[in-house]
Amino acid sequence: MELSATLYLGLVAGVGLLRLAELRLSRRHQDRLAARGALKISNPGFRWMVLVHAAVLLGSPAEVFLLRRPLLPRLAISMLLLFLAANAVRWWVIATLGEHWNVQVVDSTSLGVIATGPFRFVRHPNYAAVFAEMLALPLIHTAWLTALLGALAHLVVLAQRLAIEDRVLLANPQYRAAMAGKPRFLPGLF
Repeated sequence: MELSATLYLGLVAGVGLLRLAELRLSRRHQDRLAARGALKISNPGFRWMVLVHAAVLLGSPAEVFLLRRPLLPRLAISMLLLFLAANAVRWWVIATLGEHWNVQVVDSTSLGVIATGPFRFVRHPNYAAVFAEMLALPLIHTAWLTALLGALAHLVVLAQRLAIEDRVLLANPQYRAAMAGKPRFLPGLF
């Protein structure tokens, strides 16, 4: 278990570093959008979203090491594949949105509505991908308790975030015309 746990710790640390880089990218996007007149929307729940992500990133390796969670190869492979697929969708979203991509809620619809890439199919592909990623990451090394608690907490913060974001986005007639008829997360569901 020690080698697999050490490799797993490296994976989680890499995800944490990637999140920090994404925060920097988001800040640059916010500055550019603000210069073009886009408004950042107040979202008191954002700190809770950050806390949930940090808790999953810290809780997963802690559970593996403290509770001596084993590596179950079939579970590890399937969750690693889900994790990689979720990341591919996340980066597809980031590439598609370009400067519109942000970790905060920013009303940039006046600068154009993005309905290409994964947005051809659903309104919020990023949230589906992040949820899948945060569920799969702990399960790669059987940290099922972190996966369960993280998923439940993530559902709560996502519900709050989506209420704010959908209110802002659907207020724009162009966004509503292009996106209102599409499912939120997964094609053909909900």
